[in-house]
Amino acid sequence: MKNKKNKRMQVARIMKDYSQEDLANIVGVARQTIGLIENGKYNPSLKLCIDICKALDKTLNDLFWDEEDI
Repeated sequence: MKNKKNKRMQVARIMKDYSQEDLANIVGVARQTIGLIENGKYNPSLKLCIDICKALDKTLNDLFWDEEDI
């Protein structure tokens, strides 16, 4: 699996006016974890992906599905 930046997650976070710290507090992880996910250096668990999607009012497809990975 390639390390790819998650721009969609970053954009969705910014659109909600959340800092990395804000999102981290909402989903119960360290701020660094959010930064690592956005930079493609951490592969989050499905539970964390779902929690992030709920916090950002997005679906898994919106934030984490990439047609190129098929």
